[in-house]
Amino acid sequence: MKKLFVIALALIATTAAFAQKNDSTAAVKKLLIAAPPPAAKPNPNKKDWSKLNLTRRANDHFMFELGYDAWAGKPDSIHTGGLPRSVNVYFMFDFPFKTDPRLSIGAGLGIGSSNIFFDKQEVLVAAVNNPTLAFPDESGANHYKKYKLVTTFLEAPVELRFALDPENTNKSWKFAVGVKVGLLLSAYTKGKTLENNVGQTLANYTIKESSKQFFNGTRLAGTARINKGVFGVFGQISATGLIKSSAGPSIFPFSAGIVLSGL
Repeated sequence: MKKLFVIALALIATTAAFAQKNDSTAAVKKLLIAAPPPAAKPNPNKKDWSKLNLTRRANDHFMFELGYDAWAGKPDSIHTGGLPRSVNVYFMFDFPFKTDPRLSIGAGLGIGSSNIFFDKQEVLVAAVNNPTLAFPDESGANHYKKYKLVTTFLEAPVELRFALDPENTNKSWKFAVGVKVGLLLSAYTKGKTLENNVGQTLANYTIKESSKQFFNGTRLAGTARINKGVFGVFGQISATGLIKSSAGPSIFPFSAGIVLSGL
């Protein structure tokens, strides 16, 4: 009888121990499930862009471009010469990204003008009865010593900008790509000093003719620029033709040059 009592007592003790162990394991599991995950340690190498001081940032509010111009798609019958050039001036607004002020959107308004010079050739922009824009060759006849076509556009440039140092953009490397949407304001030709076929001066005067009849009234151009501080280089090419499709050859102006930007 005594042995049976001892065996029963041992069984009861073993069962209680197992039950206590199971309860402890379940409690630990509940604590592990209920406990929040450990907080992520901050990365000391990741910069907090929200703490940058942009109050003294120069946002390229002013841009001045001086470029060398050329025409893509120009036929051999058109003889350009001299130093074709463009002068563009824009006033811009800059909108930095809050999450990363190295990136920003620039948008503004300005004037873009192009001067294309011709060698012993005229451009009959004001011809009344011509269905197309004529470029008569005058190499063997009287011609103007200097002759150019000037087109002027009201333009709205939009850029996606990136600055390596967004707090000091007047000293930083800056990159931008974008587009310019333009509205033709004027198109005119100007000739100076009439000469004969051997270069002798016949008359020292200036003639100017103006008309937009042969030119597209709007244009779209792709742009790109790289700056180091306020000095840089730019390039642009028109995606739309200069001359109306029914009025002459498909000519796409492009230019490259220097840019000053700041303020």
